Amino acid sequence: MEKEQAFHQRALDGTEVEATDKFPVEDDDAKESGGINPFPYNAGQVDYFPGELVGHWVSFSALGLYHCYSLGLAGNVELDVPFRGISLIVKCKLEADFTATQFQLETVRGSVTVDMKYVGPVHLTTDQVNMARRFQITILRLLINHNWSTLQHDLNGPHREEETLATTTYLVLPSIIDHDLVLPSIDPDQNSSIIDWDCVKAASFSSNVDGMVGEDGIPHCCSLKGDDIRRMHTKDGPVCSCMLRNSLVITPHNGNLYCITGILDNLNGNSPMKSKKGKSLLCGRRLFKVQNWLRRSTFQKGKERSHIDSVAPKLCEIIMSPISASTLYSFSFIPSIMHRMKSMLLAITLKEMQMNHCTQKFDVPDIKVLEAITTDKCEEEFSLESLETLGDSFLKYVVSQQLFRDNKQDREGTLSLKRESMISNANLCKLGCNRKLPGFIRNERFDPKQWVIPGDPCGCYWKDEMFVSPLKKIYYEGTRPMNSKVISDVVEALIGAYLSTSGELAALYFMKWLGLLVDFVKEISDEKPFLEAEKYVNVSCLQSLLNYSFRDPSLLVEALTHGSYQVADIPRCYQRLEFLGDSVLDYLITLYFYKEYPGISPGVLTDLRSASVNNECYALTTVKFGLYKHILHQSPGLDEGIMSFVNNIGQSLPDSTFGWKAESPPPKVLPDILESIAGAILVDSGFDTNAVWQTIRPLLEPMATPDTLEHQPMRELEEFRVRKSYEKPTFQDGVASIKADGIIHEETYVSSNKKTLEKKGAKALLGSLKATNLGSE
Repeated sequence: MEKEQAFHQRALDGTEVEATDKFPVEDDDAKESGGINPFPYNAGQVDYFPGELVGHWVSFSALGLYHCYSLGLAGNVELDVPFRGISLIVKCKLEADFTATQFQLETVRGSVTVDMKYVGPVHLTTDQVNMARRFQITILRLLINHNWSTLQHDLNGPHREEETLATTTYLVLPSIIDHDLVLPSIDPDQNSSIIDWDCVKAASFSSNVDGMVGEDGIPHCCSLKGDDIRRMHTKDGPVCSCMLRNSLVITPHNGNLYCITGILDNLNGNSPMKSKKGKSLLCGRRLFKVQNWLRRSTFQKGKERSHIDSVAPKLCEIIMSPISASTLYSFSFIPSIMHRMKSMLLAITLKEMQMNHCTQKFDVPDIKVLEAITTDKCEEEFSLESLETLGDSFLKYVVSQQLFRDNKQDREGTLSLKRESMISNANLCKLGCNRKLPGFIRNERFDPKQWVIPGDPCGCYWKDEMFVSPLKKIYYEGTRPMNSKVISDVVEALIGAYLSTSGELAALYFMKWLGLLVDFVKEISDEKPFLEAEKYVNVSCLQSLLNYSFRDPSLLVEALTHGSYQVADIPRCYQRLEFLGDSVLDYLITLYFYKEYPGISPGVLTDLRSASVNNECYALTTVKFGLYKHILHQSPGLDEGIMSFVNNIGQSLPDSTFGWKAESPPPKVLPDILESIAGAILVDSGFDTNAVWQTIRPLLEPMATPDTLEHQPMRELEEFRVRKSYEKPTFQDGVASIKADGIIHEETYVSSNKKTLEKKGAKALLGSLKATNLGSE
């Protein structure tokens, strides 16, 4: 642990981690490579917890002055229990951005909006803190575990020494004022008055009941006296009915917990339970269950069974009184709420770490940073996939243009190898670990039963802490295994977060903080044209077709020159420009879809990108606009391949070029030419991506949309197969076959290319299945 802590402290300080600083981890990548971890810098076992919510209860209780935040819950929930306000009490004032936190929880009854705002400083005595601590342990333990006997044992048993042990230290308490009516105040005593102390005292009912006994020996909390008191017999003995209204009770014979919401009088033979003459029953609602309400909705919205029973008072033992069903229901959301707030505080800390090393400040929303460090395994409303797709394309582009400008003599193959070494998962993982990103990554679904209740003597304690700044700490919450690729995905997603919210410069500053030193200079080349372009290509025709005028037409010649064209005046073929154009088109098309359809799922974004950034799409565009006619080459075989592809398309050339419409694979030169022309425009315009997009986008129109999106045939067939539980298709000896509902469907196609054969076969099988309604929903 000491070595691990030193590793991360150096990362926090900005010190680069050396190869000798690695430590062993359980990693899926290592398993796949025969036990050798290909990413030796994977420090993904550490998990962090925000210092704002950590402290020592002894010192916390003695603080005296705290900071109060109001948590408001609202929503269209199909339940006859209203929400109530909740106060969050913490030791230090949180960042201003954090007070604007608002998010949704999804329940089976509808969505709940959680809103947070700062109330002001609040004064609490040590006795009030200890009483509040017991309250939240009691109510949250019962809501999570529904086990009263275990809670009694833990509350009354011996506690560990807490003077030197750090643990979660904050309070969540019921408020007597509605969240919307709470106004900020600088008066600590006024702010403490919004806490419902009568409810907080309810957690100590058994010890406080003696103080509630009236002159007649009957515990009560109302103003009634003498014969006016309504006696009800419970397992605790006779009590006034006021003690049972709005209480939490247990029926020890079966262990059920109930929120008592009223007294049932005048029962008749049709009532669920008959009462004896002069006896009444209690209206009891089963105690609410705590669930992970941050999880993406996997259930159908609707009404739940009410779980309201009639309960005999004599079977009940009072646990808490007075406490309303509204309080219990609202507190059932606390674990999910505080887990999100913990995650948000970590995201803020991560952003602050980067901004502390940045001379220029950028407005990157905290929620975007949180999205970038949240994987799909969390199963929440957002995940990093879309940002990772965007960040990956931008990273590939900026590295490509840097290598292109700095290595003017390198060929495409050498440039590709250098780029791969910079943007590989292994390098991104190393850079991420150098900046201690693994501890911030959220890679597991939230489990409320594992949530640490603040102040619980059976909770989690931490000895290890690290300074983010002289006044700010983060703590180790524990260790966990993490796949190294997750770290590299988060690096790309964070690049995407900065890019999508604050632009390219912000993304470059973030990359610089990581250790990816990339220049991004837009400059017009001062190199003179190396030949008379008109001698080799029809410049005016091509410029008219592209609607772009080249400053240096010799770049257009280079972009159209195949490697077989050996002419002394043309020193290079198109491959260097194709290397550059491939990356810029990938980036621009991905950025377009990300901005055009901000609400789409990560899967649809990936599908739109895949349908538009592929060899078939680019080849069809090259044919559709006749660009192939201007290719300079000296290869009869190449000319034959191009014309064969063009003739196969023939009159069936579609209006849209996205998707997978070509029946045969195009010659590689056709998609390469479109990319090399994009690269030529980028260089000629001084690396102006807008000039590239304005020129190339019209050639790609109409662009794919979520409604017109086509899936790759093999993928669509696989989705049909899995959804319908059909057997796996086979592609052998030119025959594609699949068994569906006992019927074998076979289609025969001839092709020398395996992928083309599978594609044609998949298309045919899909058509056969749909024709027989076996592929329909």
